[in-house]
Amino acid sequence: MARLAVKVRELKRQKIVAKYATKRAELKAQGNYEALDKLPKNASPVRLHNRCKATGRPKGYMRKFGISRITFREWASQGKIPGVTKASW
Repeated sequence: MARLAVKVRELKRQKIVAKYATKRAELKAQGNYEALDKLPKNASPVRLHNRCKATGRPKGYMRKFGISRITFREWASQGKIPGVTKASW
């Protein structure tokens, strides 16, 4: 499980990206790269990283569910994810 500080840092980045999104788009459209340089580093959406909502795990993330593969498997086995069943053939 990821440390709380790591999860909080990622949330902070998401807020900063959302805050500067329109300003970044305007500056990019104008081609004003000097002004883009002056924005905070964390305002760039490239710096965001998907993390599991339950555990904060950065790897094995499943976009459709917003959780990691390990958490997905546990929850699916427990029947906590609607419409997901274990395959058998």
